[in-house]
Parts: sequence; structure tokens; C-alpha cells
Amino acid sequence: MKLSKKYDEYIALIKNRLDDYRFEHSMAVADKAYELAEKFGADTEKAYVAGLLHDVQKNLSDDEQLQFLSSSAIMLTDVEKASPRVWHAISGAAYIQSELNINDSEIVNAVRYHTTGRAGMSLLEKVIYIADFTSRDRCYPDVDVLRSIVEKSLDEGLIYSLRHTIVSLGGKTLPIHPDTLSAYNELLSVRK
Repeated sequence: MKLSKKYDEYIALIKNRLDDYRFEHSMAVADKAYELAEKFGADTEKAYVAGLLHDVQKNLSDDEQLQFLSSSAIMLTDVEKASPRVWHAISGAAYIQSELNINDSEIVNAVRYHTTGRAGMSLLEKVIYIADFTSRDRCYPDVDVLRSIVEKSLDEGLIYSLRHTIVSLGGKTLPIHPDTLSAYNELLSVRK
């Protein structure tokens, strides 16, 4: 794929902002997002950009995350306050709007909901959520099962990955974001 100059700028930005592991992960998610977008009919350019930028705030400390969220006038819910692992997605969406002037709601929402999902996810949001779970750098148990499911159905892959998240968080007695539960329940209710 030939990269535009804008992609080069985003790649340089994340190279500067992220540690080596997170940079390589972001590149892998961008590649997977492009591939999934092509397969399922989403906008490939938006998918690539959202994949590159989905973790743009990931390497900030908890204090830096909270400071950025506060300065962006973002009020976290009680569940979000108790779930620091979702902060980077919320602050990442605000960052790409305020600092990069990306105001495309599809890209912003794909970054915002890549950790929790939500009811009414757009195709691009689904692509980024699944790309983050299945990129080439992922090696958790069952990743190959999920990759196989996604080859047949994006929604079935979402159900599988959301269930994995719900079971994992519940097993650790950690809060489960209501958006995750809403996404899971909605997908089950329309399952064919």
C-alpha cells in the first residue's frame, strides 16, 4: 500500500509518543484494520488512520491521562474512573480532535470505542475493535480461534471477543464497562 504524506506524519507522531512495543502494535493494528476494512467494505483509509492512532495516548501515566481528560473537560463515569485501562481510548479520541484536527466522527468514535465497544457500533468501529484484538502481534490463548471466526463473520468475532472481555474482567472482579455489555447484548439480539 502506498502511504500518503499524512500517514507518514501520523507514523512519525506515534513513533515519538509510544514505546517500541506499542508503536509496533499500532502499526500491526493499522495493517489489520486496512485488511478487515477491505474484506468487510469499510473505508480503508479511515481504518488505517484509526488503527495508527488508536493507542496514541496509551503510554501516558495515569496522572497524565487524568490531567488530559480534565483539561479536555471530559467527565469520567464511576465505572470509567475505576477502569484506567479505558482512559487512553477516551483521551485518544479527544487528542486526535484537539491536537490533530481530526473531526471525522467515524475515526474519532473508532478510537474512542476500541476498548469497550458500544451498542450501535459503526462498521469502522467494529473493524478497529477487532483489528486491535487480532493484529499480527497478538498471541494470547484463542487468538487463532478469533481470527478464524472473523474470517467468516465480523459480528461473530465481536461476540466472541466481547464475551472474552466480559469473562476476563468478571473473573478478576474488575468493573465491566456498560458499553461492553450493551454491545454484547445488542449483537446477540440481532444474531442470525
